Amino acid sequence: MSDARTTLARSGLASTALEGLIAADRYVEPRLMLGGPALLPIRREPKSVSERISELLAGEQFDVIDEKDGFALGQATRDGYVGWIEAAYLAPFEALPTHRVLALRAPTFVAPDIRSPLMHMLSMNALVTPWRTEGSLVEARGMGWMPASHLAPIGEAFSNDPASVALQFLGTPYLWGGRSSLGLDCSGLIQQALYACGRSCPRDSDMQQAVGAPLDIGLDLKGLRRNDTVFWKGHVGIMLDAERLLHANAFHMRVEIEPLAEAVARIEAAGNGPPAAFRRL
Repeated sequence: MSDARTTLARSGLASTALEGLIAADRYVEPRLMLGGPALLPIRREPKSVSERISELLAGEQFDVIDEKDGFALGQATRDGYVGWIEAAYLAPFEALPTHRVLALRAPTFVAPDIRSPLMHMLSMNALVTPWRTEGSLVEARGMGWMPASHLAPIGEAFSNDPASVALQFLGTPYLWGGRSSLGLDCSGLIQQALYACGRSCPRDSDMQQAVGAPLDIGLDLKGLRRNDTVFWKGHVGIMLDAERLLHANAFHMRVEIEPLAEAVARIEAAGNGPPAAFRRL
């Protein structure tokens, strides 16, 4: 059975790539769009009050197959997530971005001067195309002027330590469906940490249980090390060392460091059971 979260099909309509794989009344060739400078919620339904199920960062690709009530139905090609985005905020595809944002949060300005008005704040792993330079600033096409030091060519300057990347988000507010430095959920944190290390990563925690090698960890929680991931039903965190867990969670409502033993006891007391899996990245 197909997973609706990653299957570009709804209500009898499907992407042409799915023809012969799932039944549909009509198959449509997706139209490629890009996320604009604003952070775009991906919603479950074509309504502004509908649940935020994920987000599209600036410059990420979005394959559109339908529009309804000002919303576009499509699939984020970076992680395969499907949902509805306000169509007016998507940018037409011209060329693939060439650079990604290294900084936790990168400001862009209306002019090549850091004293000029702020235009946008681009989150880590957003994608841009610089096209001209003035001093230490570059103009990213359609997004304003920004420090060149906040960017790296796609495919270069990756971190080799996901935990150190995730630690940069310490204190970031917990946001259901969020995957940016302005607010994210547990799986959004893990995904962005792995992206910054040049690794692909699915969107939700149950999907992320396939990432890395399984670990046989007992009730004593011994044998864990930095960058190991810990999973509960609907939740995930990353180890900073053998004892400390970093995770975005709704208990603290932020990204927080917590002794793993305390997190396990608290989550189990809340009725969510013990950890379901451990993985080594």
